[in-house]
Amino acid sequence: MKKYLIPFLLLMVSAGYSQQKTFTNPILPSGADPYSTYYKGYYYYTNTLQNRLELWKTKDLSDLKNAQSKVIWEAPKGTDYSSEIWAPEFHIINGKWYCYFAADNGDNNNHRMYVLENKSSDPFKGNFEFKGKIAAKTDKWAIDGNVFEHKKQLYMIWAGWEGDTNGQQNIYIAKMKNPLEIEGDRVMISAPTNNWETHGALHDDKNPAQVNVNEGPQFLSRNGKVFIVFSASGCWTDFYALGLLIFTGGDNLLDASAWKKSPEPLFKQSDKNKVYAPGHNSFFKSPDGKEDWILYHANSNAGEGCGNKRSPRMQKINWDANGFPVLGEPVSETTKLALPSK
Repeated sequence: MKKYLIPFLLLMVSAGYSQQKTFTNPILPSGADPYSTYYKGYYYYTNTLQNRLELWKTKDLSDLKNAQSKVIWEAPKGTDYSSEIWAPEFHIINGKWYCYFAADNGDNNNHRMYVLENKSSDPFKGNFEFKGKIAAKTDKWAIDGNVFEHKKQLYMIWAGWEGDTNGQQNIYIAKMKNPLEIEGDRVMISAPTNNWETHGALHDDKNPAQVNVNEGPQFLSRNGKVFIVFSASGCWTDFYALGLLIFTGGDNLLDASAWKKSPEPLFKQSDKNKVYAPGHNSFFKSPDGKEDWILYHANSNAGEGCGNKRSPRMQKINWDANGFPVLGEPVSETTKLALPSK
């Protein structure tokens, strides 16, 4: 009997292993604005939780439900940054960890960007110290900050208002002196002008302002080409989608005229696949560095808006012959996807 038992156990292990080679979306039941950083064999993941910053640690992003997690910071009451904590991102820069996030005092008109710093190279050790507001010279309404390095220069991109009233959200870029400070002023590189960027404009007698949205910018580069992928239209609509900015200039990313917008959305809802309002994404590479993946949130049903029904999803992206990203359609929740390559 024993001689048959060992092969049987090996077969069972093998079957279990093969089952783990695929996954389906969503990867968590809820979680808007998903972001991950890959460092020393682990993905460090976070999403919007409104009142705190939490970090997950896993070797497999598709298995977040079983990942180790830790509350990094809780919003202190009665401050300018006590409420509506949105779109956090954790970055490792020069051996230190930084968390960038948007917050306000309970009034959306006061949303600004803030930053924490942890001098430990392990974000689950040491302490994340609140370092204050991070703002351009004009210091206007700001959310959805993304920090990246290009040709040894740090930059921040974010969504902001031109003035002090809510009428339109644009995408801005600025150089950074260091991970805690923006250098000089911002430059606007995108405004919502196409039809697919202006779904969900709000009109009423008390607030006649039209709210058109560009937000959630994310840096993406490959083989010398530089892109920014951003979210467009109101997140409260099913038309929330991703657009593409293409940099056509030389070394000056602050040259607004060098940023060209794709005339059509890069990624949008799929009624066929029952995925609605896909947006506010980030990007990550497979563990072996050979594949590019998108991490994004979406709703499973039409009309679910900007609430806690938004769930994080991931799928592989491709590249066309011209070196531009091809995202395809958001896949259905019944589609089995191969895990990122190792």
